[in-house]
Amino acid sequence: MSAETEVRAASTQFYGALSRMANGDPGPVSAICSHGSTITTMHPIGGREVGWAQVEGPWGQVAHLASDGKIGLRDQLLRVVGDVAWEVGVEYGEFKLAGRPVSVEHRVTNIYQREGEGWKLVHHHTDASPAMQEVLKQLQVASEPSASRA
Repeated sequence: MSAETEVRAASTQFYGALSRMANGDPGPVSAICSHGSTITTMHPIGGREVGWAQVEGPWGQVAHLASDGKIGLRDQLLRVVGDVAWEVGVEYGEFKLAGRPVSVEHRVTNIYQREGEGWKLVHHHTDASPAMQEVLKQLQVASEPSASRA
């Protein structure tokens, strides 16, 4: 099997894992990601995470709030050079976040690296998602104690 075919399979696995996350299960994302100190993410909810200890948190937080979802990739452009590969495209999908419907459609860059016998995601970067950020902001405001309740 060619390296490009292997990376396409890893990408398919990653987007299947994102759909599982959009239905409350972060486990498959963990399986496709590198667990090293160099993995990085810049999620649609904002922020930058470096190292598996930081990267793992936002995946689980979104999964905890997500349901009824599907996330995919279109317009994929894939390049492989040695043991590193990258893809760019448009990440799209719909799901519920804390029961509120959210649609996403943003540019994405994913970087994969060969680890052992397979390919692992080592970087995931999307445009920000105002829809997701707004839901999370509303949840944060709703959970803050009111000054008038003192």
